[in-house]
Amino acid sequence: MLTDVALKNLKPREKAYKVTDRDGLYVQVSTSGTLTFRLDYRLHGRRETLTLGKYGPSGLSLARAREATIDAKRAVFEGRSPAQEKQRDKRRIKEAKSFGEFGERWLVKAPMADSTRAMRRSIFERELLPVWKNRLLTEITPDDLRAHCGKIVDRGAPATAIHVRDILKQIYGFAILHGEKVANPADDVGPASIAKFVPKDRSLSPTEIRVMLKQLDHVATLPTIRLGMRLFLLTMVRKSELQDAVWDEVDFENAVWTIPKERMKRSKAHNVYLSQQCLDIMIALKTCAGNSRYLLPSRYDADAPMSRATFNRVTYAVVERAQKEGLPLEPFTVHDLRRTGSTLLNELGFNSDWIEKCLAHEDGRSSRGVYNKAEYEHQRRHMMQEWSDIIDAWVAGQKRVPVLIPPSMPMLVPDPAL
Repeated sequence: MLTDVALKNLKPREKAYKVTDRDGLYVQVSTSGTLTFRLDYRLHGRRETLTLGKYGPSGLSLARAREATIDAKRAVFEGRSPAQEKQRDKRRIKEAKSFGEFGERWLVKAPMADSTRAMRRSIFERELLPVWKNRLLTEITPDDLRAHCGKIVDRGAPATAIHVRDILKQIYGFAILHGEKVANPADDVGPASIAKFVPKDRSLSPTEIRVMLKQLDHVATLPTIRLGMRLFLLTMVRKSELQDAVWDEVDFENAVWTIPKERMKRSKAHNVYLSQQCLDIMIALKTCAGNSRYLLPSRYDADAPMSRATFNRVTYAVVERAQKEGLPLEPFTVHDLRRTGSTLLNELGFNSDWIEKCLAHEDGRSSRGVYNKAEYEHQRRHMMQEWSDIIDAWVAGQKRVPVLIPPSMPMLVPDPAL
């Protein structure tokens, strides 16, 4: 049986030779003096040899080689070839793709809505790639993920941190599905350990709307961002629907902005009927946009839309300024402006079907949602103009009684030629 002293005293010869230890383990001595631990065994009627590694300070110790021998013999007993498994592991390491490569494959191949894909790509490229682009999947640990999400939460973006954890979890799930033998770091990092959220029921009051719009004029930001914030409130569109909007979608003559189905959450084209105030904002944005195709182009690249984080920063600044002045305005998000419009229009007494249509909501689970395909164009145009006028009145500190029904309604008549 070998000892460390005996191993150190082994000398090279003209031909390679081997010295046995126990349990089938032996060390082969090369003509150059290199000592390599090996194990011979039989599996399924064939003889195989497993190379465990070289002996020395930078290789295997005798004790570790004996432990590896026990593990290998256990695999043989279970009908597995330790030599083939080692070759597979070496090949997997050699062919291993980086986190960045797998992330890109997942974004391209995984099934998801176009709007969801766009949001996830934005988060992936902004929050994940700069940190882990060239890391192998085996190199990212739960502690790495937890620390990175913590930094995002500390800068005031807990929702983004939750998305980062979810995206990483799905990328690893995609890789595992396609044969990668790795542990998923997100399995040990629960969403609740990253951030907790209050229920999504935030709606601004008329007083808060007045404070918000007045403070908006005093925060340090671009005029286009101020206009965009007003447009979110007046049109009640989703954040991505405005930030990715292009001028080809806006019909100034007919005062309608048509969002194509490719950009809608429910993959159905949606008309946003523009009040006079919205048209004024659109004209101002068109003047500022120059030759850009986007309503809200990036500050640094006219061929790209504005950053997703831009409006979040503005909402924080508006709330901070208002609270410093002792004004009643609690924290809110851009999406809360959409909820605000829906809530207050319902409280004012407008028809709920018109409101739901403005929000591009459809209840496909009920017979009403399935069969009611009315566009309510005339009614919605009236309601959106009333909504804009009411907000103007609130900002001016005035009361305004809404007109809930259009003064005239179009008659439905059959084509006389038929």
